[in-house]
Amino acid sequence: MARRPLPNFVLPGIPPTSGVLRYSTLSGLLASLRPAQWTKNLVVFAGLIFGRRLMTPSALASALGAFVIFCALSGVVYLINDVVDRESDRLHPLKAKRPIAAGELSVAVAIAAAAVLGSGALVAAFSLGRAFGLVAAGYLLLQAAYSGPLKHIVIVDVLAIAIGFVLRAVAGAVVIPVPISQWLLVCTILLALFLGLAKRRHELVVLADSAAAHRPILGEYSAYLLDQMIGIVAAATLVAYVFYTISPETQAKFGTQWLGLTIPFPLYGLFRYLYLVHRREGGGSPADTLLNDRPLLLCVALWVAAVVLIVYQPL
Repeated sequence: MARRPLPNFVLPGIPPTSGVLRYSTLSGLLASLRPAQWTKNLVVFAGLIFGRRLMTPSALASALGAFVIFCALSGVVYLINDVVDRESDRLHPLKAKRPIAAGELSVAVAIAAAAVLGSGALVAAFSLGRAFGLVAAGYLLLQAAYSGPLKHIVIVDVLAIAIGFVLRAVAGAVVIPVPISQWLLVCTILLALFLGLAKRRHELVVLADSAAAHRPILGEYSAYLLDQMIGIVAAATLVAYVFYTISPETQAKFGTQWLGLTIPFPLYGLFRYLYLVHRREGGGSPADTLLNDRPLLLCVALWVAAVVLIVYQPL
């Protein structure tokens, strides 16, 4: 049966997809692993920094190993997701250019690569410790479930994304190991929800009337509903971070009361991200938004520097 021709979406500044192959098998596989998105896995270093183990060589080595493993697992998830969504991706103005959706990387090669890379990553994860291995396996199972039924359940879809970030943070703590702070988990899931909801809003705005055709779950959302959710989560994220920095428990742990001086950085970062979402039509990819917006990138870098300075040199 002949395949029905797909709509030809064109966005400003983005050339339409041509029929010319752009990838070899190797380059197509690498592109499908999406290394630019691996910045999300930097969350694994939260336990290292806030557990005050940054200057411990063995802990640093373990955290770096955890980061590499989660980059590999993320690549596996992207491969699985692109295989499952290849038909709907062909209806998207940007995702249609992905190697699997464009027919430039075969499904068989993608599945084989995912199996090999996933098995190797899990073996490496358990070599770093049973607890870390179990968290890594749980992350992979969650993301596989997200690529299946979870992404089609309203609200649960963004919660699944957020829990994936929490598992990254937990993995970074157990691999060292350091105690897992409840504040770490609360701030992580709230921030991840903020980013996930902003991504949903971007998809809804970019695809407009074609949103539900690309992904039926988008028909359950509206820009107004997502704006309400984003506002609530953004406020909750900031309040949680403020309470974390000024809590007596935190002050006693780090031996300083000055961590509250870092509050302006997440405040500016959240406002800047909202500005990019509403005025620059950003937010489709949190990693790309961070890397391509210099003020936001500078804000994050200054926040990390300030946290390290205060936590490791208590005033």
